[in-house]
Amino acid sequence: MAGPAKSKIEIKGVKVYLHKKDPETNSRIMHIDIESEELAKVIHDKEATYCAGKPGGVFIGLKSSMIKRAEKLAEEKERPS
Repeated sequence: MAGPAKSKIEIKGVKVYLHKKDPETNSRIMHIDIESEELAKVIHDKEATYCAGKPGGVFIGLKSSMIKRAEKLAEEKERPS
């Protein structure tokens, strides 16, 4: 489902880039970079997961260890300030 929903928590400040092949940045093939300190808490450096297209965007599936970290992040974001 694209768009807002009660069950969705928005992550602000996410930068998304279409990264072209570029020897200066060691980019060997065109790919998509999603840069976010919060998302880096869920999917750690060198971890791989599943990604697929969906109507209106992209779905990134999470492995069980990533789900635990995502649940912790969700709890932190839902706490009253």
